[in-house]
Amino acid sequence: MLPLTASQQRRDVALAAVLFVGALISATLSSVSGIYGVGEDAGMLSAVVYSFVLAVPLAFRRRFPGIVAIVVATAYFVAVTIRIPEVYAGSIAMFITIYTVGAWSTDRRRAHWVRIGIITGMFVWLLTVMFIDATQPTDEGFSRAGAFSPYVAYTFLTLLINGLFFGGAYYFGERTYAAMQQRRVLEERTAELERERELTAAQAVALERVRIARELHDVVAHHVSLMGVQAGAARTIMAQDPDAASATLAAVEGSARSALAELRHLLEALRTSPETPDTAPTTLGLEALPGLVAEAEGAGLPTEFRIVGEPGVVPETVQVNLYRIAQEALTNARRHGGTNARADVRLRYADDSVELEIANTGRAVRDPKPGMGNIGMRERAAASGGSVELLPRSSGGFLVRVRVPRQAAPAAGDRVEAGA
Repeated sequence: MLPLTASQQRRDVALAAVLFVGALISATLSSVSGIYGVGEDAGMLSAVVYSFVLAVPLAFRRRFPGIVAIVVATAYFVAVTIRIPEVYAGSIAMFITIYTVGAWSTDRRRAHWVRIGIITGMFVWLLTVMFIDATQPTDEGFSRAGAFSPYVAYTFLTLLINGLFFGGAYYFGERTYAAMQQRRVLEERTAELERERELTAAQAVALERVRIARELHDVVAHHVSLMGVQAGAARTIMAQDPDAASATLAAVEGSARSALAELRHLLEALRTSPETPDTAPTTLGLEALPGLVAEAEGAGLPTEFRIVGEPGVVPETVQVNLYRIAQEALTNARRHGGTNARADVRLRYADDSVELEIANTGRAVRDPKPGMGNIGMRERAAASGGSVELLPRSSGGFLVRVRVPRQAAPAAGDRVEAGA
């Protein structure tokens, strides 16, 4: 069952109440007008009971769409068979319930067969009534004279109206369900994009802090050390060559002013930033893989993590991409591997590249579909200057292997000097 809000439940209750009142009014007017002929209907007491049975289930139509449709259809068949003087509210209720089964039932196989059963039953009943009416020796009603008599025309019109009626209910139910599914997918993608945006913003702040740290290193290490050397030289030659010492002190003053100007620039950059984080960088890299493996194990996927080779320097953006690929691969393993699936994560360091391999056991994947996750892994590998293999394993499960250069050219903000 799809999620049901309190507002939708209130609207269903209101619909049931309106239809109950409408059915009573329709039954009263139909009885007075003699819809089945004078004295041939089942009476108003039966009409009141029928209106109640017809309307009350609609208050629960989205909670139990299949059951409500069967109850309403059965009540409608019985009412028409015993000639209860009401057909219009019943037709509306039938349309609503058939539509609701298509729009709200999550078991699509059951939804299909419930609607097919009701529609088939209605047409079998309709053809039976037509056959009985056609074989009765009476001259009442439409004339039956001619190959395309008024009676034949009326019969075709009845079949056409019922076909459009039930076909429309089926079609619009399917379209509504598809639209709701698309909207749900869009909402999930929007939420995912929002989370990615927040993470990207955090990573951007972290990279900016790294850049500022590098700039501070340059200012302090270069200018302060230079001023120290110059001040020492000035002190040494001050007695012998006051002019040279003065020039040296002037150079110290220039270096101090340059350092202060650069520090002021960095402070202005910090003060104009929309956020001034006071925590450590939140970027996720290769050092976070053990935590990711532990998270996968906690979610019920036994996972082993191994590092092959001597770890070395890997650009930060490459680390983030490798982490995200491992995250997606382990998520897919938990989702599609089955209850007995296991996973193996290997991180291999070579002289000029780094390779991440995630293999899992479980159900065989015969025809892997290029979903958004696989596309994302390919894009992340390409963005890091590498390649990725997404292969079903012959023994069951799946294999993800990505290989990227260790010295892939990162963005300008990602280059961190050793002393920063």
